[in-house]
Amino acid sequence: MKKGKKALVYAVGVLAALVAVFVYYYITLPAINIHASGFWFFILALVAAAAVVYGLKKAGKELRENKKAAVIVWKDFKMMKVFVGLFLIILAVYLIGSLLSSPIVNAKKYRQLLAVQERKFTDDIREVDYSTIPLLDKDSAALLGDRKMGSLVEMVSQFEVANDYTQINYQGKPVRVTPLVYASPIKWLTNQKNGIPAYVMIDMTTQDTEIVMLKQGIRYSKSEYFNRNLYRHLRFRYPTYIFGDQLFFEIDEEGTPYWVCPVKKFNIGLFGGQTVGRVVLCNAVTGECVDYAVEDVPQWIDKVYSAELLMQLFDYYGVLVNGFWNSVLGQRDCLTTTAGYNYIALDDDVWVYTGLTSVNGDQSNVGFALMNQRTMEARYYKVEGATETSAMSSAEGQVQNLNYRATFPLLLNIAGEPTYFVALKDGAGLVKKYAMINIQKYQWVAIGDTVKDCEKNYSALLSTNGIVSQQAADLKRVTGVVEVIAPVVIEGNTHYYICLQGNENIFDADLGGEGLQGVIRLKAGDRVSLDYEEGYDLMTVHAIGRP
Repeated sequence: MKKGKKALVYAVGVLAALVAVFVYYYITLPAINIHASGFWFFILALVAAAAVVYGLKKAGKELRENKKAAVIVWKDFKMMKVFVGLFLIILAVYLIGSLLSSPIVNAKKYRQLLAVQERKFTDDIREVDYSTIPLLDKDSAALLGDRKMGSLVEMVSQFEVANDYTQINYQGKPVRVTPLVYASPIKWLTNQKNGIPAYVMIDMTTQDTEIVMLKQGIRYSKSEYFNRNLYRHLRFRYPTYIFGDQLFFEIDEEGTPYWVCPVKKFNIGLFGGQTVGRVVLCNAVTGECVDYAVEDVPQWIDKVYSAELLMQLFDYYGVLVNGFWNSVLGQRDCLTTTAGYNYIALDDDVWVYTGLTSVNGDQSNVGFALMNQRTMEARYYKVEGATETSAMSSAEGQVQNLNYRATFPLLLNIAGEPTYFVALKDGAGLVKKYAMINIQKYQWVAIGDTVKDCEKNYSALLSTNGIVSQQAADLKRVTGVVEVIAPVVIEGNTHYYICLQGNENIFDADLGGEGLQGVIRLKAGDRVSLDYEEGYDLMTVHAIGRP
């Protein structure tokens, strides 16, 4: 072969190799960082590819020189030995680095990743305001989102609802937000010029579902292709950053959509002790990115640490209390998080709630933990009682004839009593009833068709056991003569509106659940005393008596 043609062949080969490397990098997007496992696999793949190319070239030369040769003895190739040695050295460094970064030799360091404060339950968890209870779990929110999307005929054929449903605090109330995604690659091709036109927002307390239309569409998302794909957009701007497994969709207080992208930080060895070191905030519309140190993220951001990461860090804290081998063998004093979690809005932040139990897997909790998803602050509350799964089973047992299934509990403070609150759903995933279960005395279970019914029944249950809520203690009393009493049906429940002579207020007596004794027998001219709670337009009656 002539030298010119030979050089051309080599140039084409090198170019093909470079193109293959670029395609591999463009698809897999490994971080150029020694702390990233993907980077080490990328290097190993390059060494292996170089060895194969060299081996084929060498084999071709040998075959040309000795056409009778049927077998190529690779061990005779000195350069091949170099490739194999280099591959084994890199692999050995990776494996040794993984071992030296593991809890086996760093149990104390792993336990210190999360600073945990032991606190008193009633000091942090204020007595519940029923108007702020998030009634929906992620599955129920997804049903509402799909139903709302199905009503928009002009959009449903082009877009679908993503499964993000991030729970955040928006303008002082808990909501879930999720973007739309392209329904298919063809729909992406016809719509990508203008981007994704809206996102879904669901109020967790009222269940109101809204499709929020944007003046400019979302152009950077997980459902985009090529350079506008969120992961690729971030990788090309920050080639050395190792982004977390979850990128969170959030909105600021003005409703502008963003992606909150945590950057992993490894605190122990090469690959161990993962937390979050930085946060990249990406505007979902413009693609503009701002890089923050984790302690400097804006206050409105709620999700920096995923619930799974926080629970893993708490498990390190609870399980490695007496070293690694004790966590495997003796397991003395070892605690672990329970199999599930929920969210609590506290101090304008979103906190992950989970129970704590012994590693032996018994049916009781020794306490529970709250972990801040923005700051990684962790609190431990020593409250013994039933596990969440036991409470869910107890609630389901109250309606076993209906075959309802309980959602994972939400933690409430009712009259100073730690209480589980669960929704009971039918086979179609629709919420039919609500239940409250006392954590410490989990045989105390109250059921109601509405949250208000459930609260009344639970308060009555506490009252029979000598426990009075602060709300009940704050009730006001008025005595007077009934001027007007009229029945009104609201959401399937009968209310009686009562007006007293000389009193401008309207009193609402709700007969949902167990109802109020004696209200039906009231008539104009009767003298009554009403224990009530002040409202914006109506006074809610909790008890009626005859003075």
